[in-house]
Amino acid sequence: MSAEQARVLLQRDLDSGRSSALRNRLGQFSTPTKLADDIVRESLRLTEPDAPIRFLDPAFGTGSFYSALLTATTRDSASAGFEIDDHYGNPSSEFWRASNLQLNVADFTKATPPPIENKFNLVICNPPYVRHHHISPHEKSRLQKVIREELGINVKGLTGLYCYFVLLAHRWMAPGAIASWLIPSEFMDVKYGHALKDYLLNSVTLLRIHRFDPNDVQFADALVSSAVVCFKNQLPDFSAPVEFSFGGSLVEPVRKCVISPSFLRKEAKWTRLLGQSGESAQVSPGVLRLGDLFTIKRGLATGDNKFFILSEQRVRELGLSNRFLRPILPSPRYIADDIVVGDESGAPAIEKRLYLIDCTISLDELEVTDAALARYLSSGGPTVAKGYLCSARTTWYSQEKRPPAPFLCTYMGRTDETGRKTFRFILNQSRATAANVYLMMYPKDVLASAIAAEPDLAVSLLHQLNKIPCDQMSGEGRTYGGGLHKLEPLELSNVPADNISSVLPESMRRRATQLGLAMG
Repeated sequence: MSAEQARVLLQRDLDSGRSSALRNRLGQFSTPTKLADDIVRESLRLTEPDAPIRFLDPAFGTGSFYSALLTATTRDSASAGFEIDDHYGNPSSEFWRASNLQLNVADFTKATPPPIENKFNLVICNPPYVRHHHISPHEKSRLQKVIREELGINVKGLTGLYCYFVLLAHRWMAPGAIASWLIPSEFMDVKYGHALKDYLLNSVTLLRIHRFDPNDVQFADALVSSAVVCFKNQLPDFSAPVEFSFGGSLVEPVRKCVISPSFLRKEAKWTRLLGQSGESAQVSPGVLRLGDLFTIKRGLATGDNKFFILSEQRVRELGLSNRFLRPILPSPRYIADDIVVGDESGAPAIEKRLYLIDCTISLDELEVTDAALARYLSSGGPTVAKGYLCSARTTWYSQEKRPPAPFLCTYMGRTDETGRKTFRFILNQSRATAANVYLMMYPKDVLASAIAAEPDLAVSLLHQLNKIPCDQMSGEGRTYGGGLHKLEPLELSNVPADNISSVLPESMRRRATQLGLAMG
């Protein structure tokens, strides 16, 4: 049995001693052997030939990258690793005790960097994918302070732990060192990723980013869209292009291109530079966007959908009146048509009718006006009322005052066989509101007036909205493992709407021209 085969068995044994929920919270996802081997070999190709390797892995686990290094080269002169979890760290120390490795069972983020002569010239790591809400406020403040003092970079509070690892490792790298990080690709699109992109463009020389196809999940136990980021610890060469590749493997990508650092500085979403279409989704500032036509907001966050959203049958069982109930649309999978019409009362004429509890009066007053609802709400007092959203409200069972939206877009979706239905637009002609599985689209004044004067325009708009190419929408959003795409309101606002211009009234087209917006 090879050392790598023995290591894989150790990894499986240690993983089985931890629940998947705990490993998920701690961001512990081991790197598959083939992927670790590809990353190590590509990283070694970037190092100085025949130079002794001083290797560092700040999130060692059982050592998938170190094992790949020993297989790929004999240049290992001194290696070090950190593993914060002694469940993995102590067995790994025993497993590698005969090697040149110094494995520290300790928190890398609190370790003191070595003097210049002992710094490392090869850093390869799959850092813990710990989301920000699992990092305590005290820890965030500590990490942000160190990075601000060392690199002059301000890190946002929503930043995941993996970004801190990349930035903190800078202090451990020798001049000219090569670093390769296996991290979630979301940093390329989200706001908290600005700090990491700032570092890659201004503190080091970015060499390559390979983005794996989101449908090709790299970790069996984590739905995360992954990327490999390679850079050199030297001041940036602003004339040297950066290689972007997509799909396939790191060694044999499906597509690749080179992009100048100056363009990267201007581009907000790096994942669309070489997406599934293979085309660079460069959007001119003068192009008409959905945000020029609609005010876009997230659907209602109730605080507890199971408690506050009731079926017709449940309303009857509880004996509730309609006074404090608002019709609300069900999940998109229960809406067969793209147009939701209202019945004589304005409620959606669909099979699955749901109602949202929305009440602002006190329970004492409610006892008089709707005793059945008062009893039901009292049942949620010990639990639901203490939830994060509910506890912040003046009346814990009141909802946001958000009118029904004439247009809706699904908040997330996966690409189907045709690639056309990742996101779906719905025309809402009922008075139902929507929960946060939707984005709510309110036509701006000029468009709202045009629709009021010509009601058929709303249907024409719907057809054009649903013709927006999948890549054009997902390029503005973010992509997760398994091909799951998500859009936030600002991201949907930025989607180009040039194909919609053909159905807009001439007066709106003239107005857009005056504003400098290109319309078909």
